[in-house]
Amino acid sequence: MLLMFGAALGDRFGRRRLFTLGLLVFTGASAAAALAPGIEGLIAARAVQGAGAAVMTPIGLTLLTAATPPERRGTAFGIWGAVNGLAVATGPLIGGGLTEHVSWHWIFWLNVPIGLLLLPLVRLRMDESRAPGARLDARGTLLVSTGLFGIVFAVVNVNAHGWTSGRVLTGLIAGGLLLGAFLWHCSAHENPMLPLRLFRNRAFSGINAAGLLMFFGMFGSIFLLSQFLQNVGGYAPTEAGLRMLPWTGTAMLVAPLAGYLADRVGGRIVVVCGLVLQAAGLTLYALTISADVPYAVQLPALIVGGTGMALYFAPASALVMSSVLPAEQGIASGANSALRELGGALGVAVLGSVFAARGGYGSPQRFVDGITPALWIGAAGVALAAVAAALAPPRAAAPAAPAPARDREPAGV
Repeated sequence: MLLMFGAALGDRFGRRRLFTLGLLVFTGASAAAALAPGIEGLIAARAVQGAGAAVMTPIGLTLLTAATPPERRGTAFGIWGAVNGLAVATGPLIGGGLTEHVSWHWIFWLNVPIGLLLLPLVRLRMDESRAPGARLDARGTLLVSTGLFGIVFAVVNVNAHGWTSGRVLTGLIAGGLLLGAFLWHCSAHENPMLPLRLFRNRAFSGINAAGLLMFFGMFGSIFLLSQFLQNVGGYAPTEAGLRMLPWTGTAMLVAPLAGYLADRVGGRIVVVCGLVLQAAGLTLYALTISADVPYAVQLPALIVGGTGMALYFAPASALVMSSVLPAEQGIASGANSALRELGGALGVAVLGSVFAARGGYGSPQRFVDGITPALWIGAAGVALAAVAAALAPPRAAAPAAPAPARDREPAGV
């Protein structure tokens, strides 16, 4: 909900400064979560932690873009993707091990020394940057933040209350109306938070559509597959995390290669190949999954899907950032991050609803009956993402700077 707002704050007040603030908030909230005496305090600390992460996520990508020459950005994003892959691969293992053998509090305590170590490095090693003439759009911020909150609130309540429940329908309708008002605001004002002209760029609109669809299909499927390994395979959380490593850990090996290839042959073809492999991995899983399927039979699907995911992230980020002007890279990163997260939330809700309608947790066979059609829908979502990416131009070109308007008062604060 705050990803676009965090990006706008960085553009206005300085990206390094806001990244430092977000890191400080995240680190402090991690300590508060570890010290929480009950569930209410833990939820509040996690909300603050999420706000800090929402500031860091889009700004971090913008800082990396500003610090790297265009001809080397694919390689830089590949390294960035490998580091992210390391975090994704080791996070569940470390978190599961701490939960099983020590205490859940240490999941949050672990963030504190890392954050304290990073704070001086950010100050000393990162250069400050901002978008020239950036202004905060208070009305747009309010509309998009509350609209996304309504949509996300609705989808996270779908599995518990159903699509036709009052709270879900209220969230969807109110959120949709607020996002519609946000789009109208962006089209009618001089300096909106998100200039809609960005979406006239085929590279920008295509890769953002691909990101939303990819997160819808992939993360909805991963959510169910991790439960399959535990509920049907009988593995403990740490054991399930280890068996997901061929998927999650592949990024450490493939992401640098993906970045290198993006610099040499262009990002679009690498992104499309990655999405095709992801769809193939999910399709293979849907064809082979059963109540007694051995892990060795699942392994090819995990490797193919993981390779595809690793090929996607670095070139996709490079395409987004190269499709806009340097002054617009902050808000472009924020919009891309928001659409991805929205896609992931929708994927978990929709695929979870399909699972609940066709199967359940009553027995291994019931679980398989539910997850199989969900995987097919996930594969279809990722395949559509490949189509959206293929429609983008081979090499993104940033649009020309818009001509300054005359005799109009700028909107916003």
